[in-house]
Amino acid sequence: MSVKVSESTGYGPNTQMSLFGYIMAAVLVIVLLPLIPVLIPVWILWKVFVSEEEFGHSFEDWRRDTGRTPDDRAAAAEAESAAADADDAEDDDVADDTESGDETEQATAES
Repeated sequence: MSVKVSESTGYGPNTQMSLFGYIMAAVLVIVLLPLIPVLIPVWILWKVFVSEEEFGHSFEDWRRDTGRTPDDRAAAAEAESAAADADDAEDDDVADDTESGDETEQATAES
């Protein structure tokens, strides 16, 4: 027996495929529901006897371990923005020198 499912045009939901998905989800829930009383004790035993301690890599742990404070972070951000401003000023000076050199060459060529 073959059942033809129409192709999606992309303009709206494909009701046949949506209905198929809902039916499959309902079947899976009905099939797996009786396994819940088995899965819960297995999961608890796994956590107690097999699973190792999970490492929580968070920013708070890193800051506490390295002795940093929120003030250190603010100071580092200020220092970084000051360094960026200095780099921008230096780039502007180099650009100004290049422009003045071009103007000098142009004035010499016109003479």
